[in-house]
Amino acid sequence: MASPARVSLSLVASRAHRDVSDAELAEGLLAREDWALAEGWHRFAPMVLTMAQRALGSKSDAEDLAQDVFVQVFRNVATLRKPASLRSFVYSVMVRVLRTHLRYRRLRSWLSFQSPEMLLDVRHSTPDFEGRDLLRNFYVLLDRLSSRDRLVFMLRRAESMTIEEIAAVMGLSTSTVKRSLAHASKRMSGWIDDDPGMTHLLHEHGGGLG
Repeated sequence: MASPARVSLSLVASRAHRDVSDAELAEGLLAREDWALAEGWHRFAPMVLTMAQRALGSKSDAEDLAQDVFVQVFRNVATLRKPASLRSFVYSVMVRVLRTHLRYRRLRSWLSFQSPEMLLDVRHSTPDFEGRDLLRNFYVLLDRLSSRDRLVFMLRRAESMTIEEIAAVMGLSTSTVKRSLAHASKRMSGWIDDDPGMTHLLHEHGGGLG
């Protein structure tokens, strides 16, 4: 059987779906069963791709990141203590990979002495955001946040996660999440105040940045 790190996700996506619990799926992944690799992709890829797309504003980046996420999930599933918590495990891996990606992208922009990159395929991002130019501006502002603040902000605003849920998937205390969210919201609000169109965009999305 092929190593999990070399699984072709296009092949995995085409295989038949199995109606098994998350715990049973986790056991299958631990046993390196082919069907479990296929089912892991089938079950969790939509969640990973959607969140990555919202966080990055880029469909192509989200697809590349999803590959990395599932490689890490398949490699490290043995560290999962509770098989029934497989979904939370995938979410936690996704957040770690996203944070690493954002840190690298931020460092790359500093080293190249360039402004944060403009994401060209933001048309693929969350349908709640309307207007290509506004979307582009929104993600440029997000690029100005630290990777932690950006993820906390997006998990709260785009994924509607609670403070406790964010703390769990990011391995932070609730007080740290609250501080990070407050800081990110304050900075985004300050930047957006200068752009009436962006103010309208965020209000349409969720009533503001609080």
